[in-house]
Amino acid sequence: MAVNYVGTGVKGKNTLVPSVEIEGRTVIARGSWAKVASIRDDDVTEGELVKNPEAFVAALKQSGLRADILIFFQRPPDHTPKFKHHFEWDNYAAVPVTTFEAWWEKLPQESRKNTRRATKRGVEVKVAVFDDELARGIHKICNETPVRQGRPFWHYGKDFETVKREHATYVERSEFIGAYFEGELIGFIKLVHVDRLASIMAILALNSHYDKRPMNALLTKAMEVCAQKGVGYFVYGNYIYGNKKDSSLVEFKRRNGFEQINFPRYYIPLTWKGRVYVRLRLYRGAQGLLPSPVLRLLLRIRESFYKKPEKPVVVRED
Repeated sequence: MAVNYVGTGVKGKNTLVPSVEIEGRTVIARGSWAKVASIRDDDVTEGELVKNPEAFVAALKQSGLRADILIFFQRPPDHTPKFKHHFEWDNYAAVPVTTFEAWWEKLPQESRKNTRRATKRGVEVKVAVFDDELARGIHKICNETPVRQGRPFWHYGKDFETVKREHATYVERSEFIGAYFEGELIGFIKLVHVDRLASIMAILALNSHYDKRPMNALLTKAMEVCAQKGVGYFVYGNYIYGNKKDSSLVEFKRRNGFEQINFPRYYIPLTWKGRVYVRLRLYRGAQGLLPSPVLRLLLRIRESFYKKPEKPVVVRED
């Protein structure tokens, strides 16, 4: 079985990593001390990721791909753990979709008011075709500010062609929704359909138009689209990130009807390094290992640091 190299996103940059094909899945390996094997773009890969872990692991060990641990998960609504391997509960921020009206009526009054405010202030929200015009609008939004949510924004400073290429992935089963003010794109959502889920791959708006509440309007339109298409769950990333259990983003998701949906994520060691990795729970990363008070303090320090004036970056339009 030949080992090849494929591109994958690492901190906003396309990076070549070793890969092999196993049971129709592209398995990649990343990491320094311990090599972690996972299915490339597993969040948007359709179907059951791993049907038989024992057979999958056996093929992985014979593939020539250097890996110390295999990580995969069961996608909701498949909640009940199926395999007798070590797992921890992961989570999505998700809305179980029934009807648009049912979701709308459950929203807090303030959230409904924000959506109405967007309309009153001239925001038009509609499904958009992914073309050069939309990509130029996305490019402008990505390059508005170098810092978002208290940390460097990975897509700031990228040229037009890079932004267009990165947002063109899985376009055949994606939908783009744009928020426009006086004909200008001021926010967008990229939805990717994965089995019975519709997952937000990108959601962004211009900070300069925050007063018009484009994010609320975008989520409302996306929920309307999901209900029309009979989607099972509308997913907006994680609800809880490690021990970071309270943040403005978590509160925003809660106020827009998202709730925590848990599912098992499996960690199967392949070598002695993998066994150490699992035993010490190193897969949790800093957000999952640090106590919540310490994590909040570090995040505040980081946010204060990045509030310092930034040198302007020259952005190429083409």
